[in-house]
Amino acid sequence: MNRRNVLVAAGALLGFAIVGAASEPVYDEQVDARQQIAAAIKTASQRTKPAKNIVLVFGANWCPDCHVLDEQMQKPGLASLIEKSFVVVKIAVGRMDKNVDVAKEYGVPIKNGIPALAILDSRGKLLYAQEQGQLADARHMSFESIKALFEQWKPHQ
Repeated sequence: MNRRNVLVAAGALLGFAIVGAASEPVYDEQVDARQQIAAAIKTASQRTKPAKNIVLVFGANWCPDCHVLDEQMQKPGLASLIEKSFVVVKIAVGRMDKNVDVAKEYGVPIKNGIPALAILDSRGKLLYAQEQGQLADARHMSFESIKALFEQWKPHQ
């Protein structure tokens, strides 16, 4: 097999791996995003110590970077931080045609890329919104850089 064929085969395998990873749904497209957010605010507001912020993750099941972010969020070093400091709400955006109004309400222009996050305090007040599609290339970001984002948004105890 010549070098070109090896590269083509490797690229095909990588493509299959990304498609395979994207086959397991991360986002429930049937759930009402506003009800999810209301439930998260209720949960977070009932916690006093340690306090919890709310992270809204806008994404889609077809999006490889959304799957990568979800996988990173489940790794032990980040999962424990998230469990301690956040209530996570995964909001499906479909093909950029679902919950667009919710994203806009929280200052997240999903047209700039997904996954995209908004951070709310325990009462639902917006603290931060990703406006530039910072996580839209999550598959090329290091675990440490993704963890650092969550570190900066965790509530101060």
